[in-house]
Amino acid sequence: ILDDPDLKDIDPTVLKHCHAAAATCILEAGKQKADISAISTCLEDCKLDKERIEQFCTEYQKNKDALEILLGSIGRSPLHITDVSWRLEYQIKNNQLHKTYQPSYLVTLNVEKNDSGSHPDVSFSCTMEQLQDLVGKLKDAAKSLERATQM
Repeated sequence: ILDDPDLKDIDPTVLKHCHAAAATCILEAGKQKADISAISTCLEDCKLDKERIEQFCTEYQKNKDALEILLGSIGRSPLHITDVSWRLEYQIKNNQLHKTYQPSYLVTLNVEKNDSGSHPDVSFSCTMEQLQDLVGKLKDAAKSLERATQM
């Protein structure tokens, strides 16, 4: 889009915002299975002219089936973590055979496999400081969720 000669006089930031807005509109319309009249009404509320609304709706209608298939393949929710396992690992030597004695943690997040697509468990390695940072952020998230549910 940024290389299009017809759009060279438009500020790239504005162009990116317009692209994001159009993508959001298309995705929400597909997610809600909106019909053309609902989309037209929404775009009229955004002050688009009739010609652009008709062009948008025509293109949307042509690609609606492919969009719904794509959205269906993505899934409906993020993975659900069911368990965590970890183990301590010591790196004794590096590639140059120098002694390092660096401890690290190998963490595995077991995820729920609730849909047709299978998701492998998520594994990563981290230092003690990184693990402490992760635990702190998880505690903050849990406190925020607890406060939100008490309101």
